[in-house]
Amino acid sequence: MPAHNEAGNLPDLIRRLAEIAGPLEAEIVVVDDGSKDDTAACLKTLRATYPMLRALHHSVSLGQSAALRTGIQAASAPLIATLDADGQNPPENIPALVAAFHAAPKGVGLVQGERQNRKDSLSKRYASRFANGLRQAMLRDGTCDSGCALRVFRRDAYLNLPWFRHIHRFLPALIKRDGWDVIAVSVSHAARMAGSSHYNNLQRGLAGIPDLLGVAWLIWRGTGTPSAMRDVTEI
Repeated sequence: MPAHNEAGNLPDLIRRLAEIAGPLEAEIVVVDDGSKDDTAACLKTLRATYPMLRALHHSVSLGQSAALRTGIQAASAPLIATLDADGQNPPENIPALVAAFHAAPKGVGLVQGERQNRKDSLSKRYASRFANGLRQAMLRDGTCDSGCALRVFRRDAYLNLPWFRHIHRFLPALIKRDGWDVIAVSVSHAARMAGSSHYNNLQRGLAGIPDLLGVAWLIWRGTGTPSAMRDVTEI
């Protein structure tokens, strides 16, 4: 879980994650992405209470995709669940995503959460609807809410992807490009608990256009690993 200036949200969120992590025998990995508030100190305090919590730190902010990759590289489990640290992705959805993954055929690489009854502003919901429609038309990734950070996926499938800034917005399309199936599960959504958003609609739009074109080119070129190559055996 990437965290940037989220000290006000972390205590409650880590408590709720710990309640879920116990039955799943999971670890919690949080990456402090160069926060300027008390995020690092908060994580140090929380580690004394929650032994399954691991906290990593970027000395400067590298962005959400970089923080996500740092956490996934450090994780030890073959299955990864992600969410935002702002409290808008209720962690209570994670068991349903994990269950959907295990119930799916073995060719599934990612289970994507799709937010229902979003608690964002009207302008943000309209901007998201437009962006999702444009992305779907260009990438045909089979999901209607790839911006939702609540998802479960194979660690190895993620680490085989080409890395670039903002890759977290295109995980369904890129994992599907590599021959894995992607399925979607409805998840709940909540209002931000504390602090303010680190993005605005204009920033997302300006950053997203070249990334969208780049991902469309990657898919068109078919540079991913063909799914049949996963079944290679030595003779």
